[in-house]
Amino acid sequence: MGSITQALNALKNSLCTSIDIGSLISRNKVVHKWKAPWRALLLREAVAWRTQDLLEQSHTLHLSGALLGARILLRSAFETTAVLIYLNQSLRGIVAGKNNFHDFSDKTTRLLLGSRDKSTSITSINIVSILEKADARYPGLVDLYAALSESAHPNHEGLLRGYSDNDREKHTTHFNNKWKDRYDNTHDDILMLCLGTLEHEYNDVFIDAFEELEAWIEANDVALEATKREEIELD
Repeated sequence: MGSITQALNALKNSLCTSIDIGSLISRNKVVHKWKAPWRALLLREAVAWRTQDLLEQSHTLHLSGALLGARILLRSAFETTAVLIYLNQSLRGIVAGKNNFHDFSDKTTRLLLGSRDKSTSITSINIVSILEKADARYPGLVDLYAALSESAHPNHEGLLRGYSDNDREKHTTHFNNKWKDRYDNTHDDILMLCLGTLEHEYNDVFIDAFEELEAWIEANDVALEATKREEIELD
């Protein structure tokens, strides 16, 4: 338990606290006149903040024996981490010539400003689509997410399996909270899997992909200028 707390605290203490547009322009004024790289950086940091928060709260609930809540938060942490995986795949797709830069720019807008309740004018990207793309890099991610989702929903797993035992001989159903007995021994491993995936995508994959994107934008700036679209402003 101590090592998980230490790992979560280490991540929390390393979180980025600001992104200065002026510093990005100073880094490369050709590249960072485009808003997509800036939005990619915002996404990376927001994902890290949210995932750390979700995992810390999930761990706290686990320590208190509240396994249902812990699993629901862990589910949210995986889908949040999937956004970073998806972002990194998109970055690399541009450099590889598989993705259009302007389409990618629109995608970063949808990831940052999208909603499903129409609280913004932009429709968010379906999380299942994001998870399926992430599963191509981490096979089994969708299955793990589906298992956690079963706990989150009031279906067979979330109702009878979570709260009852059936005595077939006496034709009697006994109710009790079974979440701790069922998932206490596996929760830590799944949490650390999520944390390790986040850290790898954040520290290693994104850095390489972002630097490659910067070089690609600089080399293709003239063509990008000729095909640029109107940008949607962030508030």
